[in-house]
Amino acid sequence: MRQSVRMLILLACAAFAAIPASAQQPYPSKPVRIIVAFPAGGATDVITRAVGQRLSEMWGQPIVVENKGGAATQIGTQFVSKATPDGYTLLATSDAFAFNPSLYSKLSYDPNDLVPVSGLGIVNQVLVTSPGAPFKSVAELIAQAKAKPHAINYGTMGAGTSGHINMAMFERMAGVELTPVHYRGGAPLVTDLLGDHVQTGFVSLTLVAEQVKAGRLRALGVGSLKRSPRLPDVPSIAEAGLPGYDAVTWFALFAPRGTPPEIVTKVNADVQRVLADPAFQEKSLNPAFFEPIKGSPQEFGAFVDHETARWGPLIKDANMTVE
Repeated sequence: MRQSVRMLILLACAAFAAIPASAQQPYPSKPVRIIVAFPAGGATDVITRAVGQRLSEMWGQPIVVENKGGAATQIGTQFVSKATPDGYTLLATSDAFAFNPSLYSKLSYDPNDLVPVSGLGIVNQVLVTSPGAPFKSVAELIAQAKAKPHAINYGTMGAGTSGHINMAMFERMAGVELTPVHYRGGAPLVTDLLGDHVQTGFVSLTLVAEQVKAGRLRALGVGSLKRSPRLPDVPSIAEAGLPGYDAVTWFALFAPRGTPPEIVTKVNADVQRVLADPAFQEKSLNPAFFEPIKGSPQEFGAFVDHETARWGPLIKDANMTVE
């Protein structure tokens, strides 16, 4: 009898030892690292740190945010794609995740090695003009661009960025050809717009709302299908002359493929709780003009698939490549 009891105890211990450590204690039981695939200070970094702080308070664990920018998000994305899939290393990135497979002939990572966890936020894009630009509406811009192809230039935050791709869609839908001027980030682009060194461009609402309200830049339209409550007097591009035009910038969390589904579900649920909190919206989302992205991992995954399928043909038709 004693031998049988001893054998049962040994079998129970062996079975417990075979259970992964992540399943033996509630997640998270140690610090969680979020890799931001952009330099510090940008929109992705700002919303990630704000959400991370609230998650840290909720979980009772530190959230360590690390910036691994460069190569159009490839450095940070590759790092996370090869991380241990235990929920303790997450990726914060943008709509570049949907653009890059079509922009690059060879990526440093496989998009299939990452799974969607949760959307974070959306920032509207605004088509703005410099003070001295000769066109004051979407219709006037299109008319002048058709009359003189390539004569109008536009600035971007870099080749292959959302502003570049959003303008490519504008050109295709309007049947016009403009000349791109690529900058290294949003700040120098806005500076040159204010100085009349570049005529127009799609820029995030976060960067130009105050300049538009002060009259230093002219807003021709916002990229979303409907007007932005932040700039209610500015029409959407769709209503200003290009029906169906829809382009916004989004930010989100991903995890390495193989991360336990229950962990993905928990992170999503807790992020959604943070985003739905009115106090968080008032303090962190509204001042930066973010709109929260609602939905489960499955719903957000469907959104990412839709975005990838939507932008891919446009990027290829426009012969846009970045090496």
